[in-house]
Amino acid sequence: MNIKLFIIASLLFVFVGQEAYSQYGVSNELGVFVGPVLFRSDYGQRKDSETNMKNSGFAFGVAHYLNFAYQAPSFFNEHFKIKTELDYITASFEHYGEWVADDKQSIGADQLRAMSGSTTVIEIGSMLEYYPLSIIDFEYQNYKLAPYIGLGVHWVNFSPKAETSYGTKDIRDPNNYPDKYRNAFQTESGSTWALVGSLGVRYKLTKTSDLVLDSRWSMYASDYVDGLNPSLKNNGSTPVPENKANDWVWWLNFGYVFYLD
Repeated sequence: MNIKLFIIASLLFVFVGQEAYSQYGVSNELGVFVGPVLFRSDYGQRKDSETNMKNSGFAFGVAHYLNFAYQAPSFFNEHFKIKTELDYITASFEHYGEWVADDKQSIGADQLRAMSGSTTVIEIGSMLEYYPLSIIDFEYQNYKLAPYIGLGVHWVNFSPKAETSYGTKDIRDPNNYPDKYRNAFQTESGSTWALVGSLGVRYKLTKTSDLVLDSRWSMYASDYVDGLNPSLKNNGSTPVPENKANDWVWWLNFGYVFYLD
């Protein structure tokens, strides 16, 4: 399915369904979120602080919540919300760490320093949020803060890019990068799934609005979200023991949520 049609259909499903849910005592909330992302990719040295901080980007999202607090009292209704969201993430990558330090003067080091990449990611999916404190007590402003944790699944579309300024400046030319990166690049768009977890807190701003601070992780089921996956299977000759996991991203986001009813 064309990604634009998929997104439009998903948003229509959410907003058309809003009226139906309201008839059954389920209230609706809309939220917007922005913030920086740190992308754990295959660029840079593993467990290197510069790699972890500089392979980064920015994200924003919109979300719809189903709030069951005004239905018949039950543990689920008083402590859970369902969040459906659409997120846009962009990040850029370079090699950082020991092997590209200034004192490393070799063809391999020059090739690594010349490599760069980027990706654009769209996520859409749902998450179940658990609030340890009573949701309805928070909405009646009996307290100002409402912490929560969440877990969900997202469908993911990614569009990576990779380039080099070395030699012929063609990322497809194997003479422009170390052997471990042979057949490791994917610059075509693709799709996958993500397991998403979050930890956050709401602050009661007014009776009908909240501020949100949210820390979120998306663990992708693909190692090509960044456009790079070095492995012995791909290059046929060089083991890559440091590539131990698929790509994942951490997003610290700040949000505003408005209660529709």
